[in-house]
Amino acid sequence: MHDFLTEGLQKLLQDECTPHLVRAIEAGEPAGTLWSKIEVSGFADALLPESAGGAGLALGEVYPLLELCGTFAVPVPLAHTMLARALLAQADVERPLGSITIAAGVPGGSGGVRCTEVAFGRVADWVLTSAEDAAVLLPVHQALGARGVFPLDAALEWSEASVAQSVRVPGRYDLQVHHACATAAQIAGALASVLARSLQYANDRQQFGRPIGKFQAIQHQLSVLAEHTFAARMAAQIGCQSETCTPERLRVAVAKARTSEAALEAASIAHSVHGALGFTAEFDLQLHTRRLYAWRGAAGSESYWHMVLGDELVNRREGLALDLIRATTDSH
Repeated sequence: MHDFLTEGLQKLLQDECTPHLVRAIEAGEPAGTLWSKIEVSGFADALLPESAGGAGLALGEVYPLLELCGTFAVPVPLAHTMLARALLAQADVERPLGSITIAAGVPGGSGGVRCTEVAFGRVADWVLTSAEDAAVLLPVHQALGARGVFPLDAALEWSEASVAQSVRVPGRYDLQVHHACATAAQIAGALASVLARSLQYANDRQQFGRPIGKFQAIQHQLSVLAEHTFAARMAAQIGCQSETCTPERLRVAVAKARTSEAALEAASIAHSVHGALGFTAEFDLQLHTRRLYAWRGAAGSESYWHMVLGDELVNRREGLALDLIRATTDSH
């Protein structure tokens, strides 16, 4: 069944989420048509129990779907929506129609809430964030916004009145962990596309009468790129190792630390293999490398999550460092 779902989403994204459409949405074209097709397909509800109309899958089982969001540079927050809807179902809160992104919130002016960096903030319908130590669901259309550095991101702020009318989510949730989990999986998917495109370019590009992939220096770069890609995928899978729909903090720390580390290195190598041409707008490579640069710091960069793991080892856990490694990387 899981392979069937993965193949289904892959086919949908191949048909509907083309590089041309990604460019158009980044340039300002509405994303509603693409999201409607994804909504109808039911993939956004994969983590919901069957009683709520979902597929009843655990987080580890939907990892391939989360990864595909990065592989195809999906310009809507599908991965975030999967995790957010699962959280809402767990809290017995009715899920709204539309896409949901996850962002860190801080007190805004006059009792409101401000999110300075909202991934997919320009194209999402809702933002799941925190206000006064509680999770809240806020509609994007009620926010004052400014464009972010990445074209799909935004800085958003809601008034006190909007926050007062927001959907409250009972319970305590670490939204940063959910955000980081989704981002790590998408980084792994983007890395897979970067590797595939770099291999193809190295085989196609001719220099001195033969493909540049035949040169030892290029082969070395591609081997390092492959190493980072598959190490990041393994780490992202660890981050999704859960028999429930909820990610585990320490596993996500491993995932986000390693994928963020790989993001910078891989993007640099890929552009080097392309002779810097990958930066140009007509190359599809930049659709993925720009995301790698943006997602590297989203929900905490590698240094932040290294600190989380270090704090756990030094201040919170007794025993050997090997015990922590086993606890965060074993399979259930």
